[in-house]
Amino acid sequence: MKYEVIKVLEEEKFRRLTGVKRSTFEKMIKILNEADKSKQGKGGRKPKRGLEERLLMALEYIREYRTYFHVSQSYGVSESTCYETIKWIENTLIKHPDFALPGRKAVLKSDREYELVLIDATETPIERPQKNKSRFTQEKRNDTP
Repeated sequence: MKYEVIKVLEEEKFRRLTGVKRSTFEKMIKILNEADKSKQGKGGRKPKRGLEERLLMALEYIREYRTYFHVSQSYGVSESTCYETIKWIENTLIKHPDFALPGRKAVLKSDREYELVLIDATETPIERPQKNKSRFTQEKRNDTP
């Protein structure tokens, strides 16, 4: 359903919505189609959604930082199915040489210079004043008649 609406969009709007160019999307579909054929050859139940819909589900999850619950509700599947689908798509594309990133050693050996930006997103506890139990109990005693 969603892919039928999206595929008629012009190139600029398609990229804005999905985060990838149409040619990259088609390349992803081709890779996933080959992997899906080998996966389906082993048997099992056919997925509810087509390959394009499942790829859109993964791209929506990655691009919009939505939870599995929200994405699954948008596509009418369970949360666990959504999780398994997205993980399968990510792992399949990462394994393919067209979408694989070079390893650490390859990056160190190359002549390119990389600029890194690190963001510290650790949680820190909030500093709160200590509760003074003796003060609290004195106020409570004074309030009672």
